[in-house]
Amino acid sequence: MANVLLAMLQNIEQERGISREHLVAALESAILTAARKSIHPASQLKVKVDPDTGEIQAWAILEVVESNPNTDQLLYSRAVEKFPDVKVGDIIEWEVTPRNFGRIAAQTARQAIMQQLRKAEKMMASEEFASSMNQIISGKVRQFDGGNIIIDFQKAQGVLPVKEKIPGEQYMVGDLINAVLIKIDVASSGPSLIVSRTHPDFVRRLFEREVSEIRDGVVKIMNVAREAGSRTKISVMSTDPRIDPVGSCVGIRGNRVRAVTDELNNERIDIVPYDQDIVKYCLNALQPAKAQSVEVDEAKHELIVYVSQEQSKLVFGKKAQNVRLSSKLLNWNITIRTIGAPMETMEDKIKKATQELADSFGVSLECADKLVRNGYLTLEGLSAAGRDQVCTVEGIDADEICAAFDRLEAGN
Repeated sequence: MANVLLAMLQNIEQERGISREHLVAALESAILTAARKSIHPASQLKVKVDPDTGEIQAWAILEVVESNPNTDQLLYSRAVEKFPDVKVGDIIEWEVTPRNFGRIAAQTARQAIMQQLRKAEKMMASEEFASSMNQIISGKVRQFDGGNIIIDFQKAQGVLPVKEKIPGEQYMVGDLINAVLIKIDVASSGPSLIVSRTHPDFVRRLFEREVSEIRDGVVKIMNVAREAGSRTKISVMSTDPRIDPVGSCVGIRGNRVRAVTDELNNERIDIVPYDQDIVKYCLNALQPAKAQSVEVDEAKHELIVYVSQEQSKLVFGKKAQNVRLSSKLLNWNITIRTIGAPMETMEDKIKKATQELADSFGVSLECADKLVRNGYLTLEGLSAAGRDQVCTVEGIDADEICAAFDRLEAGN
């Protein structure tokens, strides 16, 4: 057992870079916890693993008494055999290594080492990746756990939770995957690194990687609003008036923004010019829709945008996505109000009803106008009233009405 344990310690130490001292300490603690009942009933026990030989020993911490010892005590007559100078009341370490201790340790060693490995890897991950928070890291798909993807980042394991995956993306074991690090978990037993491909910072870092002007600080990303897998709006500004921030992000023939959309599985990206004037900023954000005017309500932190009927569908976008993302980008509530065609006046309505009645009843516009203004709008209404009643309308041509009724009755 000693040789097997020693070989295991050496192998782990070399492959994982974890010191033997840490491994031995973890092993001692695990063996003590797992084998306490089989070692000795004393409340205080100690286990020691020799890091050089792999030999394991156990001791009980006992008080020396004259007679009637309990589980935490040892008779003086026994203690003096091994410790000639011992006195009643002394606390001694009494070896209690079981005969089958090697088998007990063997059962516990692997589990203890794996626990220590996980703990050590988490501590290493915390130190190694602390500077990579909110940055893109790359790894290979190792396995799948339900909808989650377990990723090997060489010095630590990570997980891409299902909610952090871009909808529709598919991976296979061994695929290279890029994601932004959003959390380092050293508390749970799962993977240490929590990564995301849906987080707005993922888009931010992709643009930083592709656009040298952003890395140099000439172009700044002011905000990112994203609905992963569908559409993203990103607002940018330039600290140098000679540099076009939108053009810098798009790149020659769109090569820069195309590199980002390729990574995002063809997610649509709108690059919006930032403006300190909230009205101009709002108009920029809502493009390609064109608004007629914007009203600012500071008290409600609301922007009321007026658009024509022709632009109404475009300003909302699919499932109101355009206005929703614009609202997130600006951090303002946006209300869209459509400016319709001029309201139809009463005279317009009368004119329309007159034309319809003239056509259907077969009378002149002048006659139809008199009928409409007296409440006769439809053939049903005229039939219900009857020709005699209709002929009493002031100024009406009775002969024309009677002729129209004759045609109407003949047609029925």
